[in-house]
Amino acid sequence: MRIRFLFLLLFITLVCHAQQATVVDFEKLQAVLYIDPYQKTVEGSVAVQFKVLKDTSMVYLDARNMELLGELKSDKVLVSSAKNKIEFKGDFKANKIYKISFSYKAFPKKTMYFFGWDTESAIKQVWTQGQGKYTSHWLPSLDYMNDKIEFDLTIRFDKNYQVITNGKLVESNTNNGKTQWQYDMQQPMSSYLVAVAIGNYESQKLISNSGIPLVNYYHPSDANKVEPTYRYTQQIFDFLEAEIGVPFPWQNYKQIPVRDFLYAGMENTGATIFANSFMVDSIGFSDNNYVNVNAHELAHQWFGNLVTEVSGTDHWLHEGFATYYALLAEREVFGAAYYSQRLYESAEQLNELSQQGKGESLLNPKASSLTFYQKGAWALHMLREEVGDEAFELAIKNYLKKYQFKNVTTNDFMAEVELTSGKDLVEFVELWLQSKHFPYEEAMASLIAQPDFFIDRLFEVTQNEFQHPSKKKSNERYEFFKKVLDAAVYYPVKTEVIDQIKDDVVPFRVALLKQALATDDLKLRQYIIGAVNEIPQELQAEFESLLDDESYITQENALFRLWANFPDMRMTYLDKTKGVEGLRNKNIRTLWLALALVTSDYNEENKASWYQELSSYTSPKYSFEIRENAFRYLIELAAYNDQNLLDLINAATHPNWRFASFAKKTLQSLLEDTTWQERFKKLAAKLSSSEQSVLKQLQTK
Repeated sequence: MRIRFLFLLLFITLVCHAQQATVVDFEKLQAVLYIDPYQKTVEGSVAVQFKVLKDTSMVYLDARNMELLGELKSDKVLVSSAKNKIEFKGDFKANKIYKISFSYKAFPKKTMYFFGWDTESAIKQVWTQGQGKYTSHWLPSLDYMNDKIEFDLTIRFDKNYQVITNGKLVESNTNNGKTQWQYDMQQPMSSYLVAVAIGNYESQKLISNSGIPLVNYYHPSDANKVEPTYRYTQQIFDFLEAEIGVPFPWQNYKQIPVRDFLYAGMENTGATIFANSFMVDSIGFSDNNYVNVNAHELAHQWFGNLVTEVSGTDHWLHEGFATYYALLAEREVFGAAYYSQRLYESAEQLNELSQQGKGESLLNPKASSLTFYQKGAWALHMLREEVGDEAFELAIKNYLKKYQFKNVTTNDFMAEVELTSGKDLVEFVELWLQSKHFPYEEAMASLIAQPDFFIDRLFEVTQNEFQHPSKKKSNERYEFFKKVLDAAVYYPVKTEVIDQIKDDVVPFRVALLKQALATDDLKLRQYIIGAVNEIPQELQAEFESLLDDESYITQENALFRLWANFPDMRMTYLDKTKGVEGLRNKNIRTLWLALALVTSDYNEENKASWYQELSSYTSPKYSFEIRENAFRYLIELAAYNDQNLLDLINAATHPNWRFASFAKKTLQSLLEDTTWQERFKKLAAKLSSSEQSVLKQLQTK
């Protein structure tokens, strides 16, 4: 019954929104906001302008968990607060424009997040995430995409922090310790694309070839990570603007890293917010760089922001397009073989899903991310081949210009492609958009025809004749693999060799691993240390050299593998890596602390302080990536103290669902033991109401 009720509620909500969209067009919303990060509230005064399309007695803005404040400045219009709405009641006449002002206070439970304000020495930030959560939790707006509004925000905040939102900064004035930041948008957008980010930021400023200001923000402690993180940013921007063929549609483009973000990035209009785990130094660039997310979110500024889907049925018009154009940008940066490899990897995933009977239509509003993103990108890749570059590129231009600042359907896009190509694309739509099946054979034929020859070389290794048991030890097999490792081919071809010989008991296994480790291919060496569990004694020195590789992932894996394989050298390996933190999640430091604590006779006098350090990383003052690493190692060490348990319960309330899910699963496993149940009972009084609620839910499962 509950599921039926929820579907009914959703249906009613969608119907109400659809009905209002035919009655009123909200054109402009100006707001002056005061955000209190300690109380986690927003107070604001709003002036909204709308045009009535049909005579009506009531229109509304969505407003969740808000209350109206003070005197209402709206002549002959009653402004009232209803459940999840602010309603405007009056005698509204068609084709007339109305302007209404009101003040409100919001208590956002979602969408606007406050980090570090109740914890000493933590990085303090406020940021928003509107897609999938609704901007109406902090700003009266619309919970549907089909009415685009020009949002102009002015925000007052502590003068020691930067306030960033959509549009151009008109002016900022400081008074009594507060700075008021006034931003102006010139074009309308859907409400879910409104964004705010507040923190201690500095910025790098660039100018695109077309004159668009590009501003890349960073925390002062990340000054040495600016170049690696934002590497290729201007090249990507200039490439996409030229490739798409339509000028960047907004006044400027800003990118803001934030802690504990819910996703990799979010394409708010002219102001992408992204996870600060992508802020990396030159070594970390090879492990976890921002290039793909950078290009993907930028592509959304056209596909999603300039033209916006009508409904979830057309969601691939956002994600498939952003994925495809990001791949084109990466091809520009990393080469054609990289492009083919990425398409091949996604084709394998989609084909596996299809073979399992779990394939999905691109037009299924409930499809998975794999479908919307990767199958969507494949559909565009194949569509371009079907109609040719010229017709495809012209269709994209026409589509964006015709529907700019409007909402679109798949039929709208395909009509433009049929018009420029002169082709009937009904069969293409059936095969690539409507069918649940992934056309694997057609995809492979396309990749084989690519001029980079990557797939040819890959298949040469994956389908070689030497996989037969009778030929596995043959000298011909050795010579074949040796030749592949010597060849100037893209590294995934060589990793296939490693996969085929890593566990083989053959006389040339050591020789081939030695040859592969001697190459200057960082990605190949990174793959080897992740794939080979038992290190041959003869290759100890070669594997030890990986502790100096320009990759924190390689260094992390090498430290663990060497520590596990050569017990007599554990202290030496720990001494060598003692001061290395690694990536943003402290991947090497947390591993080092765990290994140092369990290594017999290793600096016993320091182990108490090392445990204290590892234990401290579960605190909310740290990002969830660091916290999760610390929790995992403390579980392995069976070394949770009471504060760790409190932090674990707190983690279960975290807005990042993956981290919260990890914490809940960990708590559930502990609660199966009566000893842990007693410990949690003793801690209950120290929990907040939300923490008590989540613990109670887990205890009853």
